Amino acid sequence: MKPRTEKSLELHKMLLERGYPEAFCYEVTCNLNTDWTAQRLIGYLHYNPDVSMIDIADEVLAILSDRERIIRKKENEETNMKLNILMREGFGDEEEE
Repeated sequence: MKPRTEKSLELHKMLLERGYPEAFCYEVTCNLNTDWTAQRLIGYLHYNPDVSMIDIADEVLAILSDRERIIRKKENEETNMKLNILMREGFGDEEEE
């Protein structure tokens, strides 16, 4: 597991200050251990100050799903770029005339 970032630690502190159990805060921030994912939940909590643990868990799953979708999109774009280069330039084993 990746170590928690500064934003993730900020999120942990914010959740504790709002009265959520320590174990819950720990699990949330272990899963949202990048600045981008932690900031997404911090933003959500700023707009929704009184949220149940179930709603937070649901939002965590949505954030992780978005993150996974973005990672897949970037991987697909990179693969497509390599395929386009290959199609344009060939395999390089053909003799030049």
